[in-house]
Amino acid sequence: MMIAKEQLAQARVLVVGDVMLDRYWYGAVDRISPEAPVPVVRITREEERCGGAANVAFNAAKLGAQASLLTVVGDDEASHKLEALVATTGIRTHFGRDADLKTTVKLRVIGRQQQLIRLDFENTPKSEILATQTATFAQLLPQHDAVLFSDYGKGGLAHVSDMIARARAAGKPILIDPKGSDYSRYQNASVITPNRAELQQVIGGWSSEDDLRTKVQTLREQLKLDAVLLTRSEEGMTLFDTAGQLHVSAQAREVFDVTGAGDTVIATMATLVGAGLSLREAVPLANRAGGLVVGKFGTATVSYEELFA
Repeated sequence: MMIAKEQLAQARVLVVGDVMLDRYWYGAVDRISPEAPVPVVRITREEERCGGAANVAFNAAKLGAQASLLTVVGDDEASHKLEALVATTGIRTHFGRDADLKTTVKLRVIGRQQQLIRLDFENTPKSEILATQTATFAQLLPQHDAVLFSDYGKGGLAHVSDMIARARAAGKPILIDPKGSDYSRYQNASVITPNRAELQQVIGGWSSEDDLRTKVQTLREQLKLDAVLLTRSEEGMTLFDTAGQLHVSAQAREVFDVTGAGDTVIATMATLVGAGLSLREAVPLANRAGGLVVGKFGTATVSYEELFA
């Protein structure tokens, strides 16, 4: 299905969730440390990218949507670096700052074209700052066509149930990238997009496609969701909704890096739904976007031109 660039440019997507700064340190590995049996990496280059919900918003903006990002960060070097990075993308930022919060940073050390270690810096925001986030959400809601909650389990979506209720009352499509084993807080969303491992945490394993379908449809009805979109890596993705299920196969291509592929899939879904497509119409294009992004290194994006090439 082809959609005019102008139509996507009208889509206004509000992304709410846990942001992070993705740092990459690249270096040469020439020797093993005399202190311990570990490689010594001589850093030659550093790179910083938008991570978490910031990458999701960046994906929506890259497709041509008008993206807004609502989140809570610390008042530290990483948060200002992240805000500056996001500002260059055309995303409208609404950063709540909590002086006691450490902005999440994921530092990856890369040597010989592979990740040697990842260091995470993080803690959890206070409920007072999250209450102000909910108030800001209520103000932003009428100006947007779709709402996307990007949950990375960092505590920034503790009030997600309130925000879903507001968005549902306003008749907005609600898309959620879920985390954890309790999905009850996502009740009444339009669609949640777990991957296989995430879904197994909630419904347990499945012995067959029939077993999977029964368990997912039961979950969908319990949580009053319009749909569940299961992303299945090399098996493509399956949408479970009131009409049954829609499966699209993975687009065969070389998989270089799966980091952030889920971000691209849900951002594409939100942009297309915000532009007026149904979930079923959006799924094949989101699948194509996910297939394109796994051919790139690290957290990456897909442009309108790539998606509709």
